[in-house]
Amino acid sequence: MALRVTFVAAAGSSSVLAERFEDVRPLDQAGWSEVQRAAHELLPLAAADLRYCSPAPRSRATGEGLGYAPLVQLALRECDMGRWRGLTLGEAMAREPQAVDAWLADPRSTAHGGESLLDFIGRVGGWLDTRPAEENCRVVAVAEPSVIRAALLYVLKAPPAAYWNIDVRPLSTVGVAGRAGRWKLRLEGVFAQSARA
Repeated sequence: MALRVTFVAAAGSSSVLAERFEDVRPLDQAGWSEVQRAAHELLPLAAADLRYCSPAPRSRATGEGLGYAPLVQLALRECDMGRWRGLTLGEAMAREPQAVDAWLADPRSTAHGGESLLDFIGRVGGWLDTRPAEENCRVVAVAEPSVIRAALLYVLKAPPAAYWNIDVRPLSTVGVAGRAGRWKLRLEGVFAQSARA
């Protein structure tokens, strides 16, 4: 039985340089404008059988703004960054350079007092593996870029170091298909969808 999950990256904020660990700021005007521009393309995903979002304010607002009326899933929350919560990477580096270096180098590190990268990837993967596996069930999940990177590593069984090499842009989409323990990355674009019609 194949399950199809499409991840939609939450809209961004006006200042990418001010991105913070476990950012709880609401979607700003620039983000709302992004959602309005992308709504026409992303609205068809509202027809998914199940619609979810992470608990982050930007993810919830993006899902609502796109008309998905998503259910919040705690397992799709960002990595628990412990005492670095709310800081930028630069601020964490200024306060604890050795701890940041350790965290970036070792996926098992909890130098910040929170969750390791390995545990984060496992949590997001566990969420994927426990989705209902009805034949051709379609799921949409709006989440922060970090959550989508974790899901992709889990699906591809890629080494944790690859996490830092995946760039997830605001309002981009990526699909996965399969069932628990047997996932495939699924790339579809406008051309692929219209070719089937």
